[in-house]
Amino acid sequence: MTPQVKAILDKYESDNPATKANLARILMQGKLGGTGKLVILPVDQGFEHGPARSFAVNPPAYDPHYHYQLAIDAGLSAYAAPLGMLEAGAETFAGQIPTILKVNSSNSWAQGANQALTGSVEDAVRLGCAAIGFTIYPGSDDLFDMIGQIRELSAEAKSVGIATVIWSYPRGGILPKSGELALDVGAYAAHMAALLGAHIIKVKLPSDHIEQKEAKPMYEGTDWSKQSDRVRHVVQASFAGRRIVVFSGGAAKGADAVYQDARDIRDGGGNGSIIGRNTFQRPRAEALEMLAKIIAIYKNEE
Repeated sequence: MTPQVKAILDKYESDNPATKANLARILMQGKLGGTGKLVILPVDQGFEHGPARSFAVNPPAYDPHYHYQLAIDAGLSAYAAPLGMLEAGAETFAGQIPTILKVNSSNSWAQGANQALTGSVEDAVRLGCAAIGFTIYPGSDDLFDMIGQIRELSAEAKSVGIATVIWSYPRGGILPKSGELALDVGAYAAHMAALLGAHIIKVKLPSDHIEQKEAKPMYEGTDWSKQSDRVRHVVQASFAGRRIVVFSGGAAKGADAVYQDARDIRDGGGNGSIIGRNTFQRPRAEALEMLAKIIAIYKNEE
């Protein structure tokens, strides 16, 4: 174990050795192993957006094995997916890359902001996962039910030595669409995930917009135009950097924008990227090239 990884694990003061070992599995895996930086491949978009919207642009991606192999060949830190996707390759790829079982999911037809439980801690143990993943929607009228669910699931996971990753995506309730990516809202969402006991926090890159009227005075007088400064603030909100924070790649975008996001995450003190559509929707060779460059950025080689 490297000093960088040990320093991160030392910040998780209440966790048992098994949970820390699973965090170490992720932090020591792949081309970024030991650096304290992460790149994770998430493939839950089939639930969220449907198979055609997710995979038709790159048909090999309909096959769950494609994603396992992409994550392994690219030297990534972990692969996150819902139950069926992980089950479809669990034996073939056992032990080759840490996996994160996404235990709740939604779909593009549902009204409101909520998710159904689609996996369990027992499933994660059976599949040899290093962590469970769970989405919350700060702002949603259903948030309080989701908080109760992740409280129980996280306690169960920790009791059997599995880490918890929380996707914290503000939406719903009185929060307007324009506020979902606001800086103050994103920092609040990250802090909420930390308060719920997440080991790894996944949030979206925030804009420089400040949404909450009551929060605006706290942000006045500071120039938030640099994305790296906004990343730094989100990390600050995550217990002053005592929790691992990774940032979503979001919707498909140009390669230059993806690379600049990685530079800003690195420069702002974030722990890395969890990037799905911007890689698996590209041809395999192009995706591998992109991931290699992102990894080089996090290694300060680009």
